[in-house]
Amino acid sequence: MNNRFFKGKTALVTGAGSGIGEAIAKQLAQRGTNVIISGLDIKALDRVRQTCEDYGVKAWSFEFDLSNTDSIDTLVDFINNNGIRPDIFVFNAGVSQRALTLESDFSVDRKLMDINFFGSVYITKRFKELLISAQCTYIAVNTSISGLFGFPLRSAYCASKHALFGFFESLELENRNIKVTFIIPGRVNTQISKSAITANGEAYAKMDAGQANGMDVDKCARQAVMAIAKGKHKRLIGGKELLMAYFYKYTPCIFYKLARKVSAT
Repeated sequence: MNNRFFKGKTALVTGAGSGIGEAIAKQLAQRGTNVIISGLDIKALDRVRQTCEDYGVKAWSFEFDLSNTDSIDTLVDFINNNGIRPDIFVFNAGVSQRALTLESDFSVDRKLMDINFFGSVYITKRFKELLISAQCTYIAVNTSISGLFGFPLRSAYCASKHALFGFFESLELENRNIKVTFIIPGRVNTQISKSAITANGEAYAKMDAGQANGMDVDKCARQAVMAIAKGKHKRLIGGKELLMAYFYKYTPCIFYKLARKVSAT
């Protein structure tokens, strides 16, 4: 990979305290990118920040809540007040779901949309002046394979990920100086299933078998940052589960048959 693309740039990574976000932040730091490590757990964020600093780049850790616009404002103010100008935005933070559509309380649907969709939209709009004036800004959006189609036990999660495609693709079409890469991972070995939301809003607190046997998170991150550097519009990352995306596109009858049988956990 051509590290010259990343060297000296600054990236804001959300959900960078663990999982794919942490791995992407480290990959960026290794390639000379300064990183703003943001997310919910300040201890985890500080740990990642220290690792990134060991690669010789500047790193900042900041705790905030994507579902709360006031909290997002504090993040944006911190970045602006410290004279930091992100060149790369990695919208990775999100929460998954494990609940049947009709059994889920509406508050669950709203929470998933607030975290997975509206939070990233609000951050983007808060950086309006920067995005307009910058020569080029790179935005990477983790949409998950669930953003490509509906899937059992994921209705609001899929909806929130679908929405990211619509918003950020429109943003790119309107602005020639904004390059968007949709990172579309399948099953990656992270803890995302444990924090997934159930029908009543509680944490699922279990490790899915599919998640446990998924792609190594560092391998996923390497492919993600490579896609950003190459200016890829969409990058599917994962194993055999990615076949579902092709079935959905080219042979939908097979997709619907399989989607009802494939384990959602």
